[in-house]
Formats: sequence, C-alpha cells, structure tokens
Amino acid sequence: MAKTPKSPPGGRGLAVTVRTAGKRSAASARWLARQLNDPYVAAAKRAGWRSRAAFKLLELDERFHLLRRGQRVLDLGAAPGGWSQVSVRAGAHVVGLDLLPIEPLPGALFVQGDMDDPAMPARLTELIGGKADLVLSDMAPNATGHNATDHLRIVALAENAAAFAIEVLAPGGAFVCKVFQGGAEGALLAILKRRFATVRHAKPPASRKESAELYVVAQGFRPE
Repeated sequence: MAKTPKSPPGGRGLAVTVRTAGKRSAASARWLARQLNDPYVAAAKRAGWRSRAAFKLLELDERFHLLRRGQRVLDLGAAPGGWSQVSVRAGAHVVGLDLLPIEPLPGALFVQGDMDDPAMPARLTELIGGKADLVLSDMAPNATGHNATDHLRIVALAENAAAFAIEVLAPGGAFVCKVFQGGAEGALLAILKRRFATVRHAKPPASRKESAELYVVAQGFRPE
C-alpha cells in the first residue's frame, strides 16, 4: 500500500496575485493564480510527483486500501502519469493508456491510443500479463462551460471506462473512476452495484473544495 501524507507539507504562505497582461485572458489568469496558491501543487513539485492529482490517489488508497505490491494496474487517461507514478511507487505493475503521448516512467509502460478501440482491452491485458487487479480512471472531457452538458459528458466517459474495466478485471478486482456531482450517473451505479461487492463515493481532500468532482470506488469484482 502506498503511504499517504495526511496533508501536503508546508503552508500556503502569502497569496500570489496574477494580473491579466498581454494575451493572458482573465480565465487563464485565474487558473494560474489558483495553481500558484495551491499547496498541493507545491507539495507535488517538492515530492517529485508529476501532478497534484497524485495526492488524490494516495488519499483514496489510504481510505480504501487499493494498492499493493505486485498487482496489475491499468491507468486509463494516464497523462501526465501522476496516478501511474503512485502505483509504481506502491510496487504495482502498471500499463497506462492515453490519447496523448506520456513521458516515460520507469516501472510503467505507456500506450498512446483510444480506450474505445475494440482491440484495446485485449492489447492492454496482454501487455500487463493477464487480467488487471485495479483499473483507474481520472479522465475528464474538455469542459464546454455548460454544467449540464459537461456532467453528461463525464458520466458517458465514466460508463465507457466501467465497461472497459469489466472486460479486463480479474475476479475480486477494483475500479476507481472520476465522476461529477449532479445525479445523472444512475445507470453507471446500477451496473457497478451488479458487478462489484461494494460501490462507494469519495471526495479526497486533494480535490478542490469548489470542484464538483467525486470518485466512485468499486471493489470486489464479480465476473458473470
């Protein structure tokens, strides 16, 4: 199991203000200011994590005991590799998939491709050496700015990830997937509750308070 820090080391310090200048939009200025003032971003840099999202998996692992040495982990939507990095440090064998290229990571194999490719489940199963013990998905679609549309798109993405997980998981395996609060994931939860012993929601402390993101943690996979 990966060891989880209770909170990012160090405090916020003085807040940094970013002004709009030149070609920087107000939205990009707000994003940059949020990054500069985010203790998890600073802590990720100090610890050598590829992204602040590493803390989300660390915190989920502390609660649900997801990671263990020697297990097979498939990381869907793996870029930039933060969740794969956490899994590797926990001693897992990792194969990551993303539409984007990912910088190599010792201990992990990254595949550039599409989750919806019908041949992909068999390909990743072969690369990892058998059925997976854990399937991770921190994927989110590009935001449109329309909350209802964005929610439906992430639920559809989560449903596709769940279908992928069901195809590649070993008996007793687990699936972790990002969703958004909004109440449209009833079909997804029905599928997971039928195929897993336990299905729970969690919002790790590393998720920004203003974010609507949640994670579905399904454990104890039951093949049909």
